[in-house]
Amino acid sequence: MSKYYFELAFKPNNHYELFLDLLESITTDAIEENDGVLIVRSEDELEDLKFGIEEFAKALNTECEILYEKKENIDWIREYQKSVKSVEIGNFFVRPSWEDKKEGKIDIIIDPALSFGSGHHETTSSCIEAIDEFVKSKQTVLDVGTGSGILAIAASKKGCLVDICDTDEVCIIDTKSNFELNNVSFNDSWVGSTNKTTKKYDVVIANIVADVLVMIANDLKNCLNENGILIISGILDKHTNKVLNKFKDLTQLKLIHKNEWVTIVYENKKES
Repeated sequence: MSKYYFELAFKPNNHYELFLDLLESITTDAIEENDGVLIVRSEDELEDLKFGIEEFAKALNTECEILYEKKENIDWIREYQKSVKSVEIGNFFVRPSWEDKKEGKIDIIIDPALSFGSGHHETTSSCIEAIDEFVKSKQTVLDVGTGSGILAIAASKKGCLVDICDTDEVCIIDTKSNFELNNVSFNDSWVGSTNKTTKKYDVVIANIVADVLVMIANDLKNCLNENGILIISGILDKHTNKVLNKFKDLTQLKLIHKNEWVTIVYENKKES
């Protein structure tokens, strides 16, 4: 362990989720969220990342308080672990590997530093709620944009046959590790999206963003078996109507609204 490490902390006045998305796309270092402040720590200098954040803030015309420091290296990984808590979602209990499982709950282990999706974000927890309610044992499931694999793992823990895909190869690698950590397995995986498969599934899950959901809507629907279930999320409430309009040929079963985020559950059954 190096004697020093670098810490970049910043607090944007607006567009918090966009800044978080940016961080997740350009750094593999652990990201801490603390009351509106995003923190990255690394033993490598973070000058380039600081510059990128400054330029991003300018492009969004958003004020952003930035603090960049070189610090003496204590065991900050352990300190970070202390800040990460388990979360109970329906019949599921999502926890980091350093916490104990909860009796009577379906146990999911996710170490949040690996990829997006530790169960705390509204979109992730809403999708797990939907999986808890609508996904049944022995169904075939496709997790589109799998990220950390948490949703695919939840389906697998319910006894489903799961395929995963993501446009980011790193996410596929992380998901494989997380499946091993949870002592479950998936059936197939590929780098890319739904247009790379000809299979049809009982359940398709896509926790992405509204614009991408609209763009690949037909591909998602084409992957569904008759009476199949589609769970989509990553939708800011202000974009809900355009997503609803794109999927209006399916039967809406449930709309879950948490803070500014929306998750929608559909069935591949025409409205009567």
